[in-house]
Amino acid sequence: MKKHPKIAIICDWLTNLGGAERVILDMYEAFPNADIYTSIYNPDKLPQFKKAKVYTSFLQNLPFAKNKHYLYLPLMPQAFESFDLSKYDIVLSSSFACSKGVITKPETLHISYCHTPMRYVWDQSHDYINNHGLSSIIKKGGKLFLHKLRLWDKLASERVDKYIANSDYIGEKIQKYYQRESDTIYPGVSFEFPDLKKNVREDFYLAAGRLKAYKKFDLIIEAFNETKKTLYIAGTGEHEKELKKLNTNPNTHFLGFIEEDVLKNLYKKARGFLFPQCEDFGITPIEAQNFGCPVIAFNKGGAKETVKANTTGIFFNKQTVEDINKAITKADKKEWDQEQIQKHAQKFSSERFKKELQEYVEKAYIDYRP
Repeated sequence: MKKHPKIAIICDWLTNLGGAERVILDMYEAFPNADIYTSIYNPDKLPQFKKAKVYTSFLQNLPFAKNKHYLYLPLMPQAFESFDLSKYDIVLSSSFACSKGVITKPETLHISYCHTPMRYVWDQSHDYINNHGLSSIIKKGGKLFLHKLRLWDKLASERVDKYIANSDYIGEKIQKYYQRESDTIYPGVSFEFPDLKKNVREDFYLAAGRLKAYKKFDLIIEAFNETKKTLYIAGTGEHEKELKKLNTNPNTHFLGFIEEDVLKNLYKKARGFLFPQCEDFGITPIEAQNFGCPVIAFNKGGAKETVKANTTGIFFNKQTVEDINKAITKADKKEWDQEQIQKHAQKFSSERFKKELQEYVEKAYIDYRP
């Protein structure tokens, strides 16, 4: 491998801290001399990147861009194609939207770490059109826009030299929609190593994440409406008002945004962590397991690869209130080995991710430019 290849990291946007942004941070720590390119960057929300060289597109200074980046999705293909990356030997894109569509020279190796093929133009396209209360005219326009974006996304997928999937589940989607092979490297989670010997579980359950419709928090709320058990929900989002209206259980508590230390304390004490959605990977179940907390998860998507059935958690096969409550009852009756749960979680560390990524990029570069 060239002694010091020049590397660029490309990502869809950097506007707040979530799972994808944590992956970018790990990538930057793996390649600290890399430059970062993104469509829109909000440094106030992401002080973790203050030492990085972050280059933005023409979208950066448009109205509301830093807080409502989704408004500019129609312009994002053009934004990423506008970046001049001709001075780089390696381009490493982290993509769930348009960032893989950058244009590189033939001698530049482009590796795309794919969180998912763009879900709103592929497997969830009909949901986006039908489940957002849009008028018939806007629906027709939306369908046309998504059709054009789908064509661009397929074209952009061919610009990538090698794909890394964040799970085997996403590897199957890459094959389905892009007809490309991929290798799986699981994202990393930054771990502490809490002592679980004196850890005592309390009589409540926990769910955490952005309150969006596809995350199925409504199913959890309806399940706890029936049982009246205690539930804490950590997080905010566009679905919050609807979820609060749905709740009739006085023992369900909406915590809103909470600091990381508060969330960790909840992981330590909860009887179980609820994960009712199908995610591409899902970091929160791993965080919960690191604190010895068993996970009650929908048996699909990334959770199937990060939760070990009947050892670190319980799966349910249908996204129904009945199946969730059956799984909770089953989890209640089981004696969990917290240290075993923690040991399993720590296979997914950030250090492991960074090491695997470095080795992968080095080998791919040698093979690409022997």
